Amino acid sequence: MSDTDELVDDDQPKSAPQDRDTNGPFDEAEANPVRPYVNFGGLKLLPREGLHIRLEIEEENQRVVAVGLDYANSTLQVQPFAAPRSAGLWHEIRTQITEQIAQQGGTTSEQEGPFGPELIAQIPLVDGPQRTQAARFIGVDGPRWFLRGVISGDAVAEAEASAKVEDLFRSIVVVRGSTPMPPRDLIPLQMPTTPSVS
Repeated sequence: MSDTDELVDDDQPKSAPQDRDTNGPFDEAEANPVRPYVNFGGLKLLPREGLHIRLEIEEENQRVVAVGLDYANSTLQVQPFAAPRSAGLWHEIRTQITEQIAQQGGTTSEQEGPFGPELIAQIPLVDGPQRTQAARFIGVDGPRWFLRGVISGDAVAEAEASAKVEDLFRSIVVVRGSTPMPPRDLIPLQMPTTPSVS
């Protein structure tokens, strides 16, 4: 990561639902401490029926880089990043995603969703000519963190699945911690731990 990647324009406003602090995604300080969260380090998640969890691991150093959630015939990939206290990252990151997908030969369009601005993308697949996969990119700026989600499957366009996956995204708790981190650095994730049941 270059030095310029760590600089953030303080004029960038935060992008988040007005009810984020009460309806999620939550900061650790806002979460109910007695709920039986599964702990992934930088993220906590409430288990629910029909939810299957996969960790995405970087082969080179065996670092967990994302949490994949299979639910409602859809997949939600989530990643928490460090962010400035006063500025947001989502507006800038949307631009970067749009440019990356365009370089791959895909297309994006922006729409207003339940979390604010989101991207609907058609991403080319490498296993066949002219084949694309639809995806939704959603993001929420919280206090000193940014949570990104990538949705594929039924929840891209089907209303009932969308509502279920959006509710799942809202239930996530981001654990930023007090360690100083440059903006855009991935908040460390780990293999999950669950509360012991007596």
